[in-house]
Amino acid sequence: MSVSIPLETMTVEEKILAMELIWENLSAQASNIITPKWHEDILGEREKALQQGIEQPIDWEIAKKNLRNKLNEN
Repeated sequence: MSVSIPLETMTVEEKILAMELIWENLSAQASNIITPKWHEDILGEREKALQQGIEQPIDWEIAKKNLRNKLNEN
């Protein structure tokens, strides 16, 4: 199966929206997805950083807004 997406002509906002739609669809089928080992490793590193106070959690909606604002500055 081949999927063609006009990435070269899409705006950053359109690309982010496309990723959100794909993620939403994948999330609905999460039980059918095998998570790679490196995902567990990264999550372990992030959990450790949270426990050590190196990282702080941020609400997903706020994170998306911050990313969009940052991208619009460029």
